[in-house]
Formats: sequence, C-alpha cells, structure tokens
Amino acid sequence: MGHSPGTDHFRILDAAGNRGREAFRVLEDAARFILEDPVLTESTKTLRHELVSALKTLPQSMLLDQRSVASDPGCSISLETERARPDALAVVQAAAGRATESLRSLEEWSKPVSEGLSLRFETMRYATYELSGLLIERLQRPIVDWKVCLLLTESSCRLAHEEVLAAALRGGVDCIQVREKNRTDAELLTLVRRVIEQARPAGVSVVVNDRIDVALAADADGVHLGQDDLGLAEARRIAGSRLLLGSTTHDPKELEAAIEAGADVVGVGAMFRSSTKAGVDPQGAVLLDHLLEKHPAQAHLAIGGLDAERARTLAGIGCRGVAVCAEICGAEDPESATRSFVEAMRPVNAGVGEG
Repeated sequence: MGHSPGTDHFRILDAAGNRGREAFRVLEDAARFILEDPVLTESTKTLRHELVSALKTLPQSMLLDQRSVASDPGCSISLETERARPDALAVVQAAAGRATESLRSLEEWSKPVSEGLSLRFETMRYATYELSGLLIERLQRPIVDWKVCLLLTESSCRLAHEEVLAAALRGGVDCIQVREKNRTDAELLTLVRRVIEQARPAGVSVVVNDRIDVALAADADGVHLGQDDLGLAEARRIAGSRLLLGSTTHDPKELEAAIEAGADVVGVGAMFRSSTKAGVDPQGAVLLDHLLEKHPAQAHLAIGGLDAERARTLAGIGCRGVAVCAEICGAEDPESATRSFVEAMRPVNAGVGEG
C-alpha cells in the first residue's frame, strides 16, 4: 500500500526547489556577466522564474514547516570536488548538473502531489538540458579580442603573398583572414595550411573567408560568412565549437540576427568607401553606434576604407577591432603599415601607470 504525500515529501520538495533556484541563479550570472549574452540571459531568467512559479503552487506552509538546516545530515557532508572550481566552465557545469538533478527530484517527488506539476518540472528539465548545453558550448569557445585582422588577398598584394604575411606577423597583427575567391579547393586548402604554419606559432588566429569545409579541413581557427553564405545556425551545427564564426553585417537588422544566431565576431561596415568594394555604400558609422550602444561586449571588426588615422578615431569611440586589406596588402612596407594599425587600436590609456 502506497504512502500519501506527507511531511517528508514536502521537505524533499523544499530542498530540491532551493537547490534549483540557486543553480539557475549561477547559470544566469554566467550568461549575464561572463558571456554578456542577452538571449541566454533571458532564457536562463525565464527558466528560473518558471521554477519559482511552479514551486508557488505547492502549499508554502508545508514547505516552510519542514525546513530545518540543523537536522539535515546533508549539510555536514562536503566532497573535495565540490570545493574545487578551476574556471567559469567548471562552475557552469556544476550548476547545470545541480539544476537538472534538482528538477528530476522535483519531478519525481511531486508525483504524489500533482501529476500536472510533475509534468511541468519534466518540461523544465529538458529545457535546462538544452540551455546548459548552449552555455557550456559558448564557454568552451576561445575569447575573440582581435584588434587588427588582415584580409590576406593575393590580388591586393604589392609584394609577394608570403612576404606580406610574414611582414604582418612581425608587425603584430592578431588575425589573418584568408580571402581568396578564385582558388580551387585544393589550392585554397594548401594556402590556408601554409598560413597556419606561420601564424599559429606567433599566436595569431587564422580564419577562412566563406569556406567552412576548407576551414575545418585545415584546422583553422574560424570561418567568416557573408550574408549570402551558409547561415550561422547551419554552420554551428556543422562546426560545433571547433570553429569561431564570423558574420558580415551591413545594418542593425543583420547585426541583431547575427548576434542572436551566436556569431563570435561580427564585421561592421562598410565604414568608408574602399577600393576593395567600391560599390558598397558606407553605412558603418550608424551600425557601429548601434552595436556599441546595444551590445558593447560583442567582438567586432570595423571594415571598409580604413587607414590608421580612421582606425584611431574609431578606437576612440569604443571600436574594438578593425579588418584591413589594401592598406596593408598594398603597402610598400606592410610591416610598418601593420604596426600603424596596431598602434592606432591601442587603448588611449595603455601604459599609464607603468614603469
């Protein structure tokens, strides 16, 4: 003969509910303050509020009456693994585990109370699995903080392709985007691998323009996709966390869509008319203002018609990175040209208080 819901049930439900609320708060803090992702923050907050709402359908007096820290044997048990959290990823993984375990306990122990409430907790548990996976996947990706990205295009190079690459690396570039539209697959793959051989020892990222297949085959750091290329969601399904995903954006609508789809870095432009894309109408200033106001933490690269002085001006209003082709590829001294951009993008107060 089964037991009807008694005080022991409500004690378990109260403890599991408290664990779940605490775990969701930790996940929300990670989404809000570490990832600074508005979509994940809203999703986590929504789940936390849904849990609170579900718990409120239980008799609150029964929950409170059974709450007793002094008589709870679990309060005095602590494992060494619970004290060690080496990084943000470990914190989120632990909190995600607590959240889903708490929801499972709530799901099972609420069955004697309400079948409908148990199904509600079950739905939350599956939603938490999906959300936790997104949070963990985001935290596993490298942080993008590129100040100067060279769009390496052979047809734009005054010197030999290899000389421009070597000079840019000496000049302090952060990222090389291999942008070649007319190479065969085999030629492009060989080129990207050669670039990686030189760039990776210098700590410089390598991104492939358009071609996610080549980026994966070459073990590049990322792929940059235009509006007519493979969508970000499809690219993420193919690449998982193996590649950083960049997206070209020309207006606030494209920008918001790219950020919502999980772009690691967005191209913002065109800032000015450029020889590379002479037919593009510059709207980048308005777009950059929108980005800095709405998504100040989003990694980005301003692009289009930039020289070092224009880059310095953009850095002064908060721009975090620039992508450059002709001004470096076409320079007589590409190393010096690269250094001028690196200096221009250096924070205004860099070096203050040193020495």
